[in-house]
Amino acid sequence: MRIESELMRGAGPLAVLKLLERRDMYGYELVESLSRQTDGVLNMGQSTLYPLLYNLEAKGLIVGEWREADSGRQRKYYRLTGSGRKRLARDEKQWTALSGAMAALGITPTPRAGAAL
Repeated sequence: MRIESELMRGAGPLAVLKLLERRDMYGYELVESLSRQTDGVLNMGQSTLYPLLYNLEAKGLIVGEWREADSGRQRKYYRLTGSGRKRLARDEKQWTALSGAMAALGITPTPRAGAAL
């Protein structure tokens, strides 16, 4: 299912922050994890992800650091900042409230195995 851009603008940053809460990741790794862990629902290409990452970085929510991978290739790994952790906690509360409101209207999610972020 393709998610419209308006919904993705809200879900994308929250999903990226949630993944980075667990561990530092580089761009392609984020793209793959988002697609795999959400059964393709939050599938976004690198042309969508990188502007999102730059925006989060400009806001001080994440920070990027170039590191050498095991292959010897340089990759930019992103991690949450303290501000990013606070923003994630706030956004998760808002998302939970929104989900609860939608459920009250009869719009409920269908549980999927292995789709948890």
